[in-house]
Amino acid sequence: MPDTLVQIGPPRGFGETMRKDAWWVAPLVTFCVLTGFIVYATWAAFQNAHYAFGPYLSPFYSPLLPKPAWWPSWLLFSPALLILPFPAGFRFTCYYYRGAYYKSHWADPPSCAVGEPRQSYLGERSFPLIIQNVHRYFLYAAIVFIFILGWDAVVSYRFEDGFGVGLGSLVLTLNVILLGGYTFGCHSLRHLVGGLFDRLSGHPARAKLYDGVSCLNRRHMLWAWMSLLWVAFSDVYVRLCSMGIWHDLRIL
Repeated sequence: MPDTLVQIGPPRGFGETMRKDAWWVAPLVTFCVLTGFIVYATWAAFQNAHYAFGPYLSPFYSPLLPKPAWWPSWLLFSPALLILPFPAGFRFTCYYYRGAYYKSHWADPPSCAVGEPRQSYLGERSFPLIIQNVHRYFLYAAIVFIFILGWDAVVSYRFEDGFGVGLGSLVLTLNVILLGGYTFGCHSLRHLVGGLFDRLSGHPARAKLYDGVSCLNRRHMLWAWMSLLWVAFSDVYVRLCSMGIWHDLRIL
């Protein structure tokens, strides 16, 4: 069979495409939501106020750490500044989020079959993107935080007059459930529990764990967005209740 020469044509310029659909909607929404979350979380972290109300503690400030001795005297201290780098690092290096913000914030590429602003490609095997490989280590810290936030959810049912259920209790409980679904569906965790083996049938316990993580991983994108929005809402809820703008509804 003779060789067939396929003429691809010159490289597309930035934003050039033959697509007729609204391809720009998804990266635009991703850009707005992620940027909005980063701006709000940064602002909330520097407030160092209104992070607790009754038995409720904002997930941005949990655990409530004291100011360390090594903290520079000229730098404003907030417990959130010691905490947020760990979940932020976990999300920033997440396999799903990489694909999301590479498109929305770096336009690399903006979408499938759409021209990029650059022609070179270095991948994640060279600096600085090779740093993304620390994701597996941020996973360990993220798992620890799930248990910390789980304890906060338990404490949120302990009011001054005893056991009770407030709307904030449900908010913080749902928060740890969504964060747990995102964290325990991580690609790195799936590799950790079962990806090391060529044949999982010989390791039944690992196979069960692998199936469980895989079940969550199938909706990893959904868990990622729901947990991101809800953890921000959890902070908003506690903050506005603390400021007296919202009033917590006592259900039981």
